[in-house]
Amino acid sequence: MNKVLLIIKREYLSRVKKKSFILMTIFGPVLMAGIMIVPIWMAMQKTEKQKIEVIDESFLFRDLIPEKDIVHFDYPPVEIEDARAGFYDTDYDAILYIPKNVLNGGQEGINLFYKKQLSNSVQQHIQSSISKMLYEVMLAKNKVDLNVIKDAKDKATFTLTTIQIDEAGNDKETNTAINVGIGFACAIVIYLLIFLYGAQVMRGVMEEKTSRIVEVILSSVKPFQLMMGKIIGVALVGLTQFILWVILTTSIYSVAAATVLKGMDMKQVQQKEQVIKIGADLDVQAMGKIENNAAIDLWSKFQQVNMLEIFICFMLYFLAGYLLYSALFAAIGSAVDSEAETNQFMLPITIPLVFSFAIAQIVTQDPNGSIAFWFSMIPLTSPVVMMVRLPFGVPMWEVLLSMSLLVIGFIFTTWLAAKIYRTGILMYGKKVSWKELGKWLFYKG
Repeated sequence: MNKVLLIIKREYLSRVKKKSFILMTIFGPVLMAGIMIVPIWMAMQKTEKQKIEVIDESFLFRDLIPEKDIVHFDYPPVEIEDARAGFYDTDYDAILYIPKNVLNGGQEGINLFYKKQLSNSVQQHIQSSISKMLYEVMLAKNKVDLNVIKDAKDKATFTLTTIQIDEAGNDKETNTAINVGIGFACAIVIYLLIFLYGAQVMRGVMEEKTSRIVEVILSSVKPFQLMMGKIIGVALVGLTQFILWVILTTSIYSVAAATVLKGMDMKQVQQKEQVIKIGADLDVQAMGKIENNAAIDLWSKFQQVNMLEIFICFMLYFLAGYLLYSALFAAIGSAVDSEAETNQFMLPITIPLVFSFAIAQIVTQDPNGSIAFWFSMIPLTSPVVMMVRLPFGVPMWEVLLSMSLLVIGFIFTTWLAAKIYRTGILMYGKKVSWKELGKWLFYKG
């Protein structure tokens, strides 16, 4: 046991002292905090107001197109040809041209001429505003009571709020989009970390084998002890880096929330929900303001998720999944003499993880279905599939069963990998095939 601890210590210290580890530990949290902070910060910024020159030959929209904080409309009495000719002599950003026959199938003739590309929000505002006004004009033209239509829209407008009721009878509001985002984010991180640190184990084994250092090491320890020491040592490196990422990311975000994001007004989110629930008449201008607070709204719903539970399960599934796959990576590293030879053995290992993401698409549609259940139990796919399911709510007995099977899978793969490792680590100059690996599994000693 003392020898295994010495190997673990050597593997751990040799990696945490590397410049690559230090740089990744520092820049990783900066990147992750930026992903959370930048969208919220950008949503809080005021967009530069753009000036639009409206040439309305139909005279239906004069001074009627609603303005926003990001766009202003002028209606000068000029022809379209003159407006185009003197376009670059004005301070207008665009010309909105509405033809005379706009009510007679001439909608395709509505054009927006610009100097520089307008923002998507401005284009959407113009299109939705004119569409709404045309709709009302055509209804009035056919003597349809607009008040009846408006009243029907108001009463038919609602937001479907999803609420989970637990066994104790407590209510918890949920959001499918947030659950999908968190699940996939956790699954992707687990996938990347397993390959990142699993590949480190494989390369470490190959380097010691090709440099013949392993021959000296094996004079003092058994092959199984060496393999387990490397696997656990790299696992501790991964856990250390991930914990530091969480601490630093949280610290950076806390500082940003107290400085850059301190003006964020969460009351706007509550006001939006109240407006939608009472079915008020949301005009285009109000909708625009609500859209600007989408990032804030998502963050509010994100805070309702039990992230502590997700974090604990993430750590357990990452650790167990890494141990399972790293044993296989170590076996591959011991069986080959160069990284080029690993390709034929890597594919069967990577297929279950890649396949997990294909299954994850189905899981998000039916997180409690039979496909989701069984693939969250299979050890080779459970680290990814179960993490996608967890934000939707998974019974504790399923989590415990899945974790137990994953631990059993790790023990079994470690047993197989040890049989390959003890033979392959001292074999040089021979190109190994799958048939040869099969023989190694039955060698005694």
